[in-house]
Order: sequence, then C-alpha cells, then structure tokens
Amino acid sequence: MLVVGNWKMHGDWGSNAQRLQALHQQWVAQPSVTLAVCVPSPYLGQAQQALQHGVVAWGAQDVSAHAGGAYTGEVSAAMLADFGTRYVLVGHSERRQYHGETSEHVAAKAQAALHAGITPIVCVGESLAQRQAQQTEAVVLSQLGAVLEALGEQALAMVLAYEPIWSIGTGQTATAEQAQAVHAVLRTRLRQHGAATVPLLYGGSVNPSNVAGLLAQPDINGALVGGASLKADDFLAIGQAALSAAAL
Repeated sequence: MLVVGNWKMHGDWGSNAQRLQALHQQWVAQPSVTLAVCVPSPYLGQAQQALQHGVVAWGAQDVSAHAGGAYTGEVSAAMLADFGTRYVLVGHSERRQYHGETSEHVAAKAQAALHAGITPIVCVGESLAQRQAQQTEAVVLSQLGAVLEALGEQALAMVLAYEPIWSIGTGQTATAEQAQAVHAVLRTRLRQHGAATVPLLYGGSVNPSNVAGLLAQPDINGALVGGASLKADDFLAIGQAALSAAAL
C-alpha cells in the first residue's frame, strides 16, 4: 500500500512545519504501507529537513521533461533529486487542464524522473463529460498507453494513479465499485505490458470516511490524497486505514 498526499499550491513555512512534525512523530515504520507527501517545490528543502530521519517519504508535484538549459521557471529531475525527492507527480489533471500537457509530454516527464532515480506517479482520469459519454476506458487507456510506449520495460518502476477529474476537490468521490472497475481495466493493460505489479492508487476526494471501502478493492493499492493531506490527523487516519486494508 502507498498513500501519497498532494498539497497542491497550499501551505507556508509555519503550517508546513507543524504538519511535517506531526507526520514525522506519529507515523512509524510499516512494512506494508508507505506514507509520502508531495509538497510545492519551494518547500522540498523543508520537507527533507523535517522528514529525513523518519520513515515518511517526500515528493514533488511536477518535473520538467528537460534535463537542463534555458527553460526559465522549470525544475529538472536532477534538481529534485538534490533534495532527496523519492516521488514526483506527472500528468495530474490540473497540469493537463490548465497547462495543456499532452500524454506525450507526461510520458517525457516520467522518463526524466526515472532517469534521475525518482519514481513518477503517473496520473490518468476522465472528465464528467467523458464519463457520461461512456468514454472512460478509452480516455484512461490512451493516457496510459502513451506512457507505456515511451517507458517500455521501465514502466515497472512507476506508480499509476487513477483520478476521475469530476471527483477532484468536489467532494464527489467515485464509489468503490466505480473506482475498481477502472482500476481493473488499467491492471489488465499493465499486465499485457508485463507490468502487472505497478501499484495503482485512487485519487479524488479521498478522506478518512471513504478510504476503507476504496482500499478494500482488489486492484486499488493505495490513495492519492488531496485536501485531506493538509490535515495531519486526517492524513494519518488514511494511513491507518491502509494498514488495516493491507492486513486483510
């Protein structure tokens, strides 16, 4: 099980310090569950300092597809690695929607992360209109396909997160059955690629009250947590739920 918090563009030095300290002090090593937080890039050093002697991992929310050069404002994978970054989100729906990232661009970012020894968490998901048009499978398989084609055998080293766009930050979580149906489709495609062991996370308004049902599904191996990860108690509760699910 892998539980990853995505702070998005939230936080400041003081509130971050409290949140990171709580995670560092209260989460103990668990062989069955990894807990991680993806923080805004300016706070990677703060996360590293607070968490480096504990068991909570930290990550970034984006990475450049370029190794370096005249790309003002971008952050390379090598720069992220300098801060001990273990994970990086690529292809989050907000990056696709607001920054025009294509699946091919997402694939290039995943490659860059892997080259630097960082695990990319590749995000896929459909909009409400696409779901209503019964295009969910086609959309997520197309998004995944671009990444699998680019990574080849390296795909074994990634993490895949399904995040239906219509449930992100809306409080409208996919039912456990809806989430499992899409995860099963993704698992089948991964198996065909020889990457059946890639962890599959669900993301989309995950909170302590709904996470147990989601993690009880056979093809859901963890959660990508948004708003609830900004509250240490809620995030730790989700981690505990993952522990319970892993024990079943």
